[in-house]
Amino acid sequence: MVEVQTPKQIVEKLDQYVIGQDDAKRAVAVALYNRYRRMQLSPKMQEEITPENLLMIGPTGVGKTEIARRLAKIVDAPFVKVEATKFTEVGYVGRDVESMVRDLAETAVAMEEEKQFKKVRVRAEKEANKRLVKILVPAIRKEKNSNPMAEMMNMLQGMQNGKAPAADDADAGGEVTDDIRNKRLSVAEQLEKGLLEDREITVAVNDEKKGGGMSDMYGQMGIDLSDTIGALMPKKKVERTMTVKEAREIFIKEESDKLVNHADIYHDAIQSAENNGIIFIDEIDKIAAGDKHTSGEVSREGVQRDILPIVEGSQINTKYGPINTDHILFIGSGAFAEAKPSDLIAELQGRFPIRVELKDLTEEDFVRILTEPDNALIKQYIALIGADGVKITFTKEAVNRIAEIATQVNHDTDNIGARRLATILEKLLEDVLYEGPDMAMGSVTVTQQYVDDKIGHIAADTNMTRYIL
Repeated sequence: MVEVQTPKQIVEKLDQYVIGQDDAKRAVAVALYNRYRRMQLSPKMQEEITPENLLMIGPTGVGKTEIARRLAKIVDAPFVKVEATKFTEVGYVGRDVESMVRDLAETAVAMEEEKQFKKVRVRAEKEANKRLVKILVPAIRKEKNSNPMAEMMNMLQGMQNGKAPAADDADAGGEVTDDIRNKRLSVAEQLEKGLLEDREITVAVNDEKKGGGMSDMYGQMGIDLSDTIGALMPKKKVERTMTVKEAREIFIKEESDKLVNHADIYHDAIQSAENNGIIFIDEIDKIAAGDKHTSGEVSREGVQRDILPIVEGSQINTKYGPINTDHILFIGSGAFAEAKPSDLIAELQGRFPIRVELKDLTEEDFVRILTEPDNALIKQYIALIGADGVKITFTKEAVNRIAEIATQVNHDTDNIGARRLATILEKLLEDVLYEGPDMAMGSVTVTQQYVDDKIGHIAADTNMTRYIL
């Protein structure tokens, strides 16, 4: 159970990753905490209270997606990000809007599965080690006259009686002598002590290749044929060579899968998706008609009308069961440079009552983005270049100059927000990144002069900036 966090605590966590945009952080924190408030009420009142969906408005690169993504991680909620432009109106070729809810169901099931797997990991690890011992010390194969037809008939008869084929049993059809048993005891001890982790073995694992085409078409309707076909056909196995450590993790996953109750997982996942799920619809401004009147605009409005019932609250069929979207939190996002929120159809506007405008990033914001967050860009490059044994340091003046250039280039060309910092740093450190593996424990100090020498002339030339930065 995730600890309940107050709006202030949520904002404090967001501050570790996203610089500025205090209004947006407060709005999403309150929207999230309102879910906890709702769960404290009577079941009758819970049904009446629906989430207040948000519409984030702001240019690219200012933190809209990052706020939503980090928010989901903070509260451990099922989260999916979809692009509104990928959807098409019913009757057109492309993804239908209901697929966003099916994607949310997949995410929720994966999260719930991971939680249940953790609970049975100790038991699963014991079973995995038993399988490893049998592979490391195999049984003596018996010589026999094989009769494929008889073997198939025996297997089918066993399946009719409820017995699964013993494909995973390494001892099937072999003899285990006293000498082999003693060796296995010795190997089991070595496994417990971690002495065999790097030994390579060949194991038969499930073939994870996914079928496409027809299965995908049925999946759009919430029908999963893979489970039906899988029940009729034994799982295909492929041989792979890997270390004992890698094989153990694969076996633990397979054994965990046998130990958990999948019906409970699907039920809990559906509940989690319905009550805690977050769907982030990016580029929602691109499906607004705006002032353009071309043949494609009819389809855009059609997509809006298809999204409307999902945001309003409807029941969507998934392969894990029906999901009610009444209490899923929807966050719309868009730059709204060419269109306005009022260009969306009135009904859809009404379903996003909370409007938050994210501000353009300033030079001071860029300095903070480069240095303060846990995953700050400069920290990332120091770690990357450090992997070659090269120590790189940035002076305060250099960081200020990088932020100044980023602000200038965004102003003179397209404003792509904080993403501009990545393009500038990549160009600035181009030589170090290229020569780093051959520098052999060198060190580099990035000063203001270094920045000016490498990219100062590019930033000053508007024509060159357009193509390089």
